Amino acid sequence: MDDPDCDPERLRATLERFDLVNRLVAGWGTVYRRRLRPFLTGLGRPARVLDIGAGGGDLVARLAGWSAADGLSVQWTGAEPDPRALQVAAARDVPPNVEFVRADARTLVDAGEHFDVVLSNHVLHHLTDDELADFAETTALAATGLVLHGDIARGRLAYGLYAVGITPFAPGTFLRTDGLRSIRRSYRPDELSRALGAGWRVETPAPFRLLAVRSRA
Repeated sequence: MDDPDCDPERLRATLERFDLVNRLVAGWGTVYRRRLRPFLTGLGRPARVLDIGAGGGDLVARLAGWSAADGLSVQWTGAEPDPRALQVAAARDVPPNVEFVRADARTLVDAGEHFDVVLSNHVLHHLTDDELADFAETTALAATGLVLHGDIARGRLAYGLYAVGITPFAPGTFLRTDGLRSIRRSYRPDELSRALGAGWRVETPAPFRLLAVRSRA
């Protein structure tokens, strides 16, 4: 999927099918209930939330739906530098409080943008050591309150279960190849904690999941 010359139809199908895959394995329901909803409720005012590296926009759309059902006033922004992914995101039927923009974290910080919460899903394992350090620093600068980066916890069991479980959903997509590669490139909790350094806490909100948390509160 990171290949700019990859098959566009398989890429589009992959981004669209991530909606189902993320619902099944990404653990954001737990993160929303335990972390995001209490924080947004505690603000007592309208909030701005940024999903950086939003891909096809499924996570933003889902979080926006949950927060609306809870009566929270939130402006959601999905930022994604890849125009191919943005095309998929833009085709989503989302409410007016959800927008998608072509940008990365550094671009938004340089433009003076700030958000109450900055979050990401499945971004960290795509980054080199230097890119991870910059991403962590930049997203912390963009957030006035809370940073939440969700990713995969590397392990043999996660690899084996995914290899089998993804099979029915994989035809016509990169879900199997990219997913297994992502697991191999991801972190164990202690590795991610060391890589991020001081100020970050690494949690395991769901099986085979990591959550890097930084809070100014």
